[in-house]
Amino acid sequence: MKINVKINSTILGLLKCADTNNDKKITVDDASNTVFELKSIEGNLYEISGTYYLSNLLQELILLKDKGFDVAELESDKIFELPVDRISRMIKDYYWDGLTRTLNKDGIEKLLNDDKINSENKAIIYVPNDDELAYNYYTDISKSLKNSFDVVKLNSKITSKYVQTLNSKPGILGLALKRGKNKIVEAEPFVVPGGRFNEMYGWDSYFEVLGLLEDGKVELAKSMVNNFNYEINNYGKVLNANRSYYLTRSQPPFYTSMLLAVFQKLEKNANNIKWLSEGLKIAIKEYSNIWMSEPKLTQNGLSRYYGEGLGIPPETEPNHFDHILAPYARKHKISIDNLIEKYNSGEIKEAKLDRYFIHDRSLRESGHDTTYRLINISASLNTVDLNSLLYKYEKDIEFIIKEYFNDSFEYSKEVTYNSNFWKRKAEDRKKIINKYLWNDTEGQFSDYDFEKSKFAHFESATSFYTMWCNLATKKQAKLLVNNLLPQLEAPGGVLSTSKKSCGKISKTRPQRQWDYPFGWAPHQIIIWQALENYGYANICERLAYKWLYTITKSAVNYNGTIPEKFDVVARTHKVFAEYGNVGTEFDYITREGFGWMNASFQIGKKYLSDKNISNLNNLIPPEWIF
Repeated sequence: MKINVKINSTILGLLKCADTNNDKKITVDDASNTVFELKSIEGNLYEISGTYYLSNLLQELILLKDKGFDVAELESDKIFELPVDRISRMIKDYYWDGLTRTLNKDGIEKLLNDDKINSENKAIIYVPNDDELAYNYYTDISKSLKNSFDVVKLNSKITSKYVQTLNSKPGILGLALKRGKNKIVEAEPFVVPGGRFNEMYGWDSYFEVLGLLEDGKVELAKSMVNNFNYEINNYGKVLNANRSYYLTRSQPPFYTSMLLAVFQKLEKNANNIKWLSEGLKIAIKEYSNIWMSEPKLTQNGLSRYYGEGLGIPPETEPNHFDHILAPYARKHKISIDNLIEKYNSGEIKEAKLDRYFIHDRSLRESGHDTTYRLINISASLNTVDLNSLLYKYEKDIEFIIKEYFNDSFEYSKEVTYNSNFWKRKAEDRKKIINKYLWNDTEGQFSDYDFEKSKFAHFESATSFYTMWCNLATKKQAKLLVNNLLPQLEAPGGVLSTSKKSCGKISKTRPQRQWDYPFGWAPHQIIIWQALENYGYANICERLAYKWLYTITKSAVNYNGTIPEKFDVVARTHKVFAEYGNVGTEFDYITREGFGWMNASFQIGKKYLSDKNISNLNNLIPPEWIF
């Protein structure tokens, strides 16, 4: 049924009736038992009640208003759409578009309003020193926008000291360009996480790519890979994100997983094989130059996160490090702001602070910022997650060479690889991982403190990376499932760390967002695949249902809210930890959801039976089913 309505008056009436707390959303926090009389232009009245249906009505009205309509046809099927169908449709048809950015004229104009750009300073786009195409492309755009931003070439040699000089004038880093129709230069699009994360992030992008592929957006996913190719070739690494202050910091290495995921959706023609070949060279380059070189490679043959740089990480919120800096400010009898200035300039030297910030930048490189698993120790650890990812690099490269290049791949004029070379690398890493990271006493993989030659005991979801990449033996997998998973499973999904591991929380030891009681989309996706790899389909479905139930309940009760993270113990997006919760603050309708949360919903549906999809639509709690 279609209903013709006047949009503006209907929105005003609906909000007056149902938005009782005036937050421009219709949620369970508003007065209950509201019935709204929807009046058509013809004068017919239709009663609509219930938070979910009323919020759907609000969203549909706003979407029509955004299209420029004053009067429009409402589709009742969309107002009364089943929750799973609605969330999935909105992600596929609306949220991915809301998260897609392109560094073209329109995209850069929007970027200039980004809250990370200090309005007192002119915006800057930095480009590689020798990329004349990029320099000319962005300069032409700047001229067309009345020189509203500067285009600056980076130094040919990018050092920590040089990057620190850019911190007073931060900017966006240019990404990949291509020749479009009529050989016109175009920018490759990319997907951002959302909210204040308005740039292309490292490991977020892998999970976003999986979601894009699930929704058939193959070309956009391929563009994401092309942008990472550009980063590795021009900035030396997959960056934490494409901003100038991230030039010294990478992120968890998911590149080969992303490359293969996209390639497997492409036609296996000569052009795409060539694309794969270019990607494989770039993967080997990143693997060798970044992860298998100092300072990330340690003497035992395993790797560590090591975020290079000088001074205090500039991307953090004001006052974030005050509790660390206060004792030093008292020692030098100056204010914290003055200490920051003198410490960053090198006027004040403090070895303990230097060490603290090496660990802090390394923690941020890991993507897990922050967790007590890594605080003040990160650079001293061979972590399970990083070394599992590198094992997968070795296995992926082995597979690609054998499967698509007839077991012979010319990396350079001097070097040709066969698959056995990479097979041996993977086997060697597996032996070292089992020697240093397998904790036989606890029946789990643990991070290893190579400086103290001992396990860093912490029950973490990252232990399941070993099953995700098929490194764990069947016996080890069984021990992980029986011993570790019960410590991490919660009503709303899988915890990042166990309650026991993260320890007591107090005013002097605040809650960290990558610890209990929080759960994150990438861990869920990794663990679902890990369990499926080893034949634990029933457990996989249970965990996927818990997570999707948490997302669905949030969306149904809170006007379509899809947040960055959840408290999976209380099954709520209302979390009170560092950095807040991106994706929860909006008016009328969320425009984006959140990148890897969107992906987790689209991926998670695959693990549910038709019966459990129906149960999810009816919001039947997992404890009633499993």
